[in-house]
Amino acid sequence: MARHTIGPRPFGRRAARTAGTSRMCVPVALTPPIKPMLAEARRDLPPEGALPGGLVFEPKPDGFRAIVFARPGLVMVQSRRGADLTASFPDIAEAAAAVAEEDLVLDGELVVAHEGRLDFIELQHRARRRGRNAIQAASEKPAHLVVFDVLQLAGAELLELPYSGRRGRLEDLFARDTLKAPFTLCPATTDRRQAQDWLDPSWGTVGIEGVVVKGQSQPVLLDQRAWVKVRSRTTVEAIIASVTGSVDNPTTLLLGRYDADGRLRLVARTTPLPTAMRRDLASRLDRGGPEHPWTGRRFSAGWGTQAELHHQPVRPELVAEFLADTAVDAGRFRHPVVFQRVRDDLAPDDIPLMER
Repeated sequence: MARHTIGPRPFGRRAARTAGTSRMCVPVALTPPIKPMLAEARRDLPPEGALPGGLVFEPKPDGFRAIVFARPGLVMVQSRRGADLTASFPDIAEAAAAVAEEDLVLDGELVVAHEGRLDFIELQHRARRRGRNAIQAASEKPAHLVVFDVLQLAGAELLELPYSGRRGRLEDLFARDTLKAPFTLCPATTDRRQAQDWLDPSWGTVGIEGVVVKGQSQPVLLDQRAWVKVRSRTTVEAIIASVTGSVDNPTTLLLGRYDADGRLRLVARTTPLPTAMRRDLASRLDRGGPEHPWTGRRFSAGWGTQAELHHQPVRPELVAEFLADTAVDAGRFRHPVVFQRVRDDLAPDDIPLMER
């Protein structure tokens, strides 16, 4: 199987043409790495007419963004940031090799299903494996690519086509069984009520973390945030157990829950607190003593970083209500959450135990 090693050259297109030849006459091929079109985060679905040509809605699976190149002499699974994931996902690479004669570039979301839902942790485990381990993992926990766009077909890039034109070509590839498992077609609808339904937190329990909104007339704008992403959100409670900054001027809150063994476990970190909330919390928080279970504990500053988070434990007596999306891994919220208020009507003992 042919592989492509990403070098330091800039992303973009490779024109299969000679000097002075018009692009309209000769196909243009996309060359990895490319920086895909992105979405701007919003709290709510945009109004009708907010994007060119009218709105179309797609569910956002909980996975890795991936660009798959499938052409003679080049089979590659590229991450959003340009990394070569081909060796980690031999099942996807094999499926791409089988359709290489179609000369395709597909845009989608890599996912792994486990125990009835899309499992981000299992997907991360797969992304770290190589060689025989990757082949075994592909057999035990197969991946799928939820395809939502086709960027190249028959060797010609389709970036200037409107979404509706690219979508029609993509649906035809599935209708003709050119694309089949492990490729799967991402649902799409113009029905706003369906999009609102996808935002219900119940969809989060199976791994749908929100909705991506696109314009029917939009071309592909590489490396631009021209779509809209709305995450499914729900309110949750946890114990305020530590802060960044200082107890007198907390910057963010570290929130915890007890597990079945009585250990206080980190479940979330908030976004930076507004000034008024900092003042109110400073008057209510007490510094934790040496007996605090998090005294001396080290936490990562965020997903995918080795940086250490400096924090100050506080007495775990107050319960916080916060707004969170549905990306939860083993009981811990993957993204920063938004503090709403202190729940004076709840005590730490009222908070459900953390999942194992």
